[in-house]
Amino acid sequence: MNRTRALVLAFFAVYWVVVVALLLLARPVYDQILSLSGNQTQAEIPALVVLSVLFGVLSTGVIRGWRWTFWVILVVFMAGLLRALYAALQLTGIVPHRGPIWYVVLPAPVGLVQFCIALLMLAGSGKVGGWGRRASSE
Repeated sequence: MNRTRALVLAFFAVYWVVVVALLLLARPVYDQILSLSGNQTQAEIPALVVLSVLFGVLSTGVIRGWRWTFWVILVVFMAGLLRALYAALQLTGIVPHRGPIWYVVLPAPVGLVQFCIALLMLAGSGKVGGWGRRASSE
């Protein structure tokens, strides 16, 4: 297990914990933003299960060194910069936002962290291949 793999797995774990915490602590905010009413547990639990399965498959791919997971994660994490830029546009008022400011601000650092991890993945892939394949014999 190299540092890049560990960093991606840690990001997935922290992201999942934050999603669960927000789901538990900020449910009214989501209901307000999505204009939902009533008991949304019927939609929230399946969404959390799908997210968990997705992270499980991607994490398995990271651990086993599946090449396709490297490229999928790299592309998605590179798009994290767009997430940060969109949050900046919302904060400046160029793009309207709904919900509290923390809901607008939160995606910016997440997107920047994703982008930085993607840059590390890209730099490492040029030296040792995706997921450090050539370095795994050391």
